[in-house]
Amino acid sequence: MDHTRKSIGVLGGGVTINTLPDNMTQIADSAKYYTWRYFGTKDQRIRDLWVDMSDPRHGQVRDHSLLSNSYKQAVRVALSFAFPFYGHHLRLITIATGGFIFTGDITHRMLTMTQYIAPLMANFDPNYSKESTVKYLDNGEVFVVQWGNVRLSGRESEGAFTFQAALYRTGTITFSYQEIPLSLDTMGSAEHPIKVGLSDAFMVTPSSPQSPAQQIYEYHRAEIDITKITSYSAVEFTPLPCKLNCELCLSSRESLGCSWCHVLQSQVNYK
Repeated sequence: MDHTRKSIGVLGGGVTINTLPDNMTQIADSAKYYTWRYFGTKDQRIRDLWVDMSDPRHGQVRDHSLLSNSYKQAVRVALSFAFPFYGHHLRLITIATGGFIFTGDITHRMLTMTQYIAPLMANFDPNYSKESTVKYLDNGEVFVVQWGNVRLSGRESEGAFTFQAALYRTGTITFSYQEIPLSLDTMGSAEHPIKVGLSDAFMVTPSSPQSPAQQIYEYHRAEIDITKITSYSAVEFTPLPCKLNCELCLSSRESLGCSWCHVLQSQVNYK
């Protein structure tokens, strides 16, 4: 199934957004890019996936003062390794106070809606409490971001959230949840939807002045059922080997209707 959409509208500023349906909770063919597993509270794997930021063996931790003391802010961070994400290799990512990592270039505000790694994208306000922190570490093998004791703006009395996203050199991505005081399906709103998952997109620039608008194509989104996200749970995403680089893509025997695009430096689908 091809999840690339034709133009559905032109936003102010002349950018056409093509996205997947907002009500889709899980894409049936997510296995084209990633396989994923959910681990519940009784699974030993959740303890293995949680990174203890107080353990010096994991590497030096940075508590970013701007993120820990701000609302609706983001900071660009360089990775010490090339992280494979949907076939392209990232050396820069953007950490946001709202519980997600933006993976694209900051060229248009709408790209943040379609290029992300989101353990729990929500309307968090770390500035509300001195106990709230946004920390990260990078030891060359894994890059971990932890949102600690963060609270929802306007609903601060309902509890603090602590969770992590880990990006491994291999391309594996894990989301780990230590404290989730609310059922996630009660948290969202039209202005601040809740998202848990991955998404990638690309922007096409008009080839001629007569072209009406740039187009953003969200070609894949993998969303986790938010009702599954509780305290002491985890999700692990594993990329298919053929999605990691051109050589593996072209040598893969999997018949997925896709091939390597040298312009995008990523694998693209033709189904």
